[in-house]
Amino acid sequence: MKFRRLDKRIFFLLGIIVVYSTIVGLKNPYFLSIQTVFDTIRSSSEAALVALGLLVIMIAGNIDISFPAIALFGGYVTVVIMIATGIDNLFFAFALSTLFGVVLGLFNGFLVHSLKIPALIITLGTQYLFHGIMTTFIGSATYGAGVMPKSILSFSAKQLFQIKLQYGTTGLTYFVIPVVIAIAVTWFILYRTMLGRGIFAMGNSEEAARRVGFNPLVIRLFVYGYMGALAGMMGIIHLASVNAVYPNALIGTEMMVIAAVVLGGASFSGGRGTILGALLGVIIINLMNNTLIFLGLSSSWNNFCVGALMVISVVITSYQERLENRRKLLFTD
Repeated sequence: MKFRRLDKRIFFLLGIIVVYSTIVGLKNPYFLSIQTVFDTIRSSSEAALVALGLLVIMIAGNIDISFPAIALFGGYVTVVIMIATGIDNLFFAFALSTLFGVVLGLFNGFLVHSLKIPALIITLGTQYLFHGIMTTFIGSATYGAGVMPKSILSFSAKQLFQIKLQYGTTGLTYFVIPVVIAIAVTWFILYRTMLGRGIFAMGNSEEAARRVGFNPLVIRLFVYGYMGALAGMMGIIHLASVNAVYPNALIGTEMMVIAAVVLGGASFSGGRGTILGALLGVIIINLMNNTLIFLGLSSSWNNFCVGALMVISVVITSYQERLENRRKLLFTD
């Protein structure tokens, strides 16, 4: 039975998860449990949100490494405002942080389109710019659980349901709700709207997309604004996860998310990538970051394993693109 290239990639990622989980489970039998599944979902929620945004940007043929700073900016400023005004409402927190994210994302999109400079360079600069604005003009204090809004603290403890185990209870966190909504919205945009067709068209050829009627400025503003919105949501989930606000949190986490999306099959050249692949990539990276210690390996092995998987994934993607170009009689160096 023949599988499409997409299916082969998904089976490859699922194979990694199954084999790796089996190896860790042999070393630590408690790893193979329902609690591990729920813990993995919880710890992967933050990265999954921004991975979806990054996937959309990469399909459009661009890149963004400023989303950790956007998430931090949105979450930090939102908490400062909530503390100052006395507003303690979870919906308000998500709405305000998302709004900040959209504004910063649109700023990224405008610069990428207008300056004609590689998006990697622009978003590298805006990452430091956004973080610098926050720490210079808004604040750089750390807020602990004692002063954080109660609505955010309670959000971290809520569960959709609980399961009784021999040694206690476990459950599925509320963190999964924003992720499920983001998955549904991203799928609808990419595969059921004309905008989604424009995003794929832009990634394959901006000139061709322009000739068939798509506006590159509108598409870039949307994909970066969408990433900003998801990063803003990530900011609140992160605060709820750690029950504190740190002014330097999340900075430096962008490469793990990029690695996850690339591992999932997204191409740096644009035009390809799947939601399921990106999510499986996030799960793989998260599993390795959290469980290599069970194999007796130090944390220094994390970067090695993630880097090796990313290189392998890039090689596979590049080889598949060459085969596809040959089938289409397109020969590139």
